[in-house]
Amino acid sequence: MPANPRPTMPERVNVLLIGGGGREHALARQIKQSSRLGRLWVDSTANAAILAIGTPCTEPISKPAMFRLNSWCDKEEIGLVVIGPEAPLADGWADDLATENRLVFGPSKAAARIEADKGWAKEIMRSASVPSAEGRTFKDRAPAIAYAMSREEGCVVKASGLAAGKGVFVCPTPEEAVAAVQMMMGDPERRTQGCFGAAGDTIVIEELLQGQEMSVLAFVDGRSIWVLDPCQDHKQVGEGDVGPNTGGMGAYCPTPLATPELMSRIERDILVPTIDGLRREGIIFRGVLYAGLMLTAGGPKVLEYNCRFGDPECQPLMARLQGDLLEVLWATAAGQLDELESGLEFDPRTACCVVLCSAGYPGSITKGHPITGIEAAEAEAGPGEAVIVFHSGTTVDSRDRVVSAGGRVISVTALAADLTSAQDLANRAAAKIEFAGAFFRRDIGSRVMNSIS
Repeated sequence: MPANPRPTMPERVNVLLIGGGGREHALARQIKQSSRLGRLWVDSTANAAILAIGTPCTEPISKPAMFRLNSWCDKEEIGLVVIGPEAPLADGWADDLATENRLVFGPSKAAARIEADKGWAKEIMRSASVPSAEGRTFKDRAPAIAYAMSREEGCVVKASGLAAGKGVFVCPTPEEAVAAVQMMMGDPERRTQGCFGAAGDTIVIEELLQGQEMSVLAFVDGRSIWVLDPCQDHKQVGEGDVGPNTGGMGAYCPTPLATPELMSRIERDILVPTIDGLRREGIIFRGVLYAGLMLTAGGPKVLEYNCRFGDPECQPLMARLQGDLLEVLWATAAGQLDELESGLEFDPRTACCVVLCSAGYPGSITKGHPITGIEAAEAEAGPGEAVIVFHSGTTVDSRDRVVSAGGRVISVTALAADLTSAQDLANRAAAKIEFAGAFFRRDIGSRVMNSIS
């Protein structure tokens, strides 16, 4: 990846968007509105809505086909590649696709390690004195089990590698922690592999922090940081925050938990030291840095870092974003955030995103179920309100019907005057959408509303 790209943004930029879920639909919708966009190319395997917005790339988008993809990008004069998911970032696609004439929005493989290797990320945070949960990293099963059994309080067991947001087990007792270790690391004597494959070969066992969770995302161009409005994600599958972790059942933005003083503290004590800690390792981070935080009685502490937009946090963020996203993506990739004439602004309304899932999620599911009610959902908005239906896991079948194609299928995002109204509108709109086995949480945002009522 070029060490310090400083190209001037042309009047028109051809963009290739990599990824095909709800996050990428939100990005595609916003990029499409830019006056600087030339042509938007998308992954040919993306969901139905993304394919309706952009032009499918005619080459396979994969690591083995990277030479062909680079040649295709040259032919189509792609000026900016936007990489949405974490897996290709961790695999070094940003390094592979960046040239002197082509920028990539998304961190290098070295920088993406902040998400792809949670054990290493803990070392970076310790070296930078970033407040986070106390914990230890294990590569072997026996000492991990011994450590879990020795704890008198609850703990959190995490797969160190990428596990699609599902690699975290909250364990109130030592027995549950041992079971989580065994599930993740497998049993060599019985020749069984862990439930997350290689992602669980190394695990992290941390203290169980108490408090409200908050997601803070920031554009980082290697020198400058632009902090976005804070969100709150809801990861557990069941209402009332019960059941296993998922990739995310919903999110809202902004959260009343974030005072100006708290946001200043997070930027000063968490985000800036982390970026500086990476720089001391010779790593320049360019892209979106996502800090998953716990607001404890002793202040905010980092639960985890992600190297990309969260899903579903991206949906309410993009629904509220005002201004030209493409200009911001370019400036971030070029190291030019400080040169933008106008900063980021957000719609003053609250956005609440509710995710409709397939029966069985986050476990085994069935696909191919026809989806109805999308237009009815968007029509549910009243004066001063809006409903945006983002596709997550959808495709078009042989009969030209939009059908389910994943665990998380649809992200219904409602904009309203306050969180209570946005939650109510999102739930009413989501109820209009139907497919076999569909379910969603109706309490997205209730956690904070209950805490301040």
